[in-house]
Amino acid sequence: MVENQTGIVSKIPDNYQNQVSVWHYADTLTTEELIMYEKILVATDGSTLSKKAVSSAISLAALSGAALVALKVVPRYPQSYFEGGLALQAAEVGRIEKQWSEEGQAVVDAIKKEAEAQGVKARALTIKSDVVSDAIINTARKHKCDLIVMASHGRKGVKRLLLGSETQQVLTHSHIPVLVLR
Repeated sequence: MVENQTGIVSKIPDNYQNQVSVWHYADTLTTEELIMYEKILVATDGSTLSKKAVSSAISLAALSGAALVALKVVPRYPQSYFEGGLALQAAEVGRIEKQWSEEGQAVVDAIKKEAEAQGVKARALTIKSDVVSDAIINTARKHKCDLIVMASHGRKGVKRLLLGSETQQVLTHSHIPVLVLR
């Protein structure tokens, strides 16, 4: 084992002698060069599982010195019977969407407060969108995030087929790395 000036300990196994130059390069990096992420987006739906992903994202941001973008995607009210909506007057639909937005903002504001208590610079966002995965990817791109962190409910079989998976859609379509937690 070898310790460099940044306190990083590396061990070069005997069978990896051809990779010695890579290991030595890592030993010469400064602490600033080791920072992997500058901005992390954490997507939440407010569920218990999602709260675990939020906690991990805050810890990772604190560890890497990254800023955090907390995102809650709020759906629009379904406009037709075939989308699952009930016939309501426009004022009632507006009230419902406003309530959803306020509840979503409360969720991300709590995340921001928790992150700032741990010394992480954070921003709280709610976005209205019918397509959650697209909203997550577009927000990450817009805010120049290096990583997307989100939870997966781990549904399988028919439930996954019927309910879909926003996490799967983000994994499939994002060009930004995605960390999925269960």
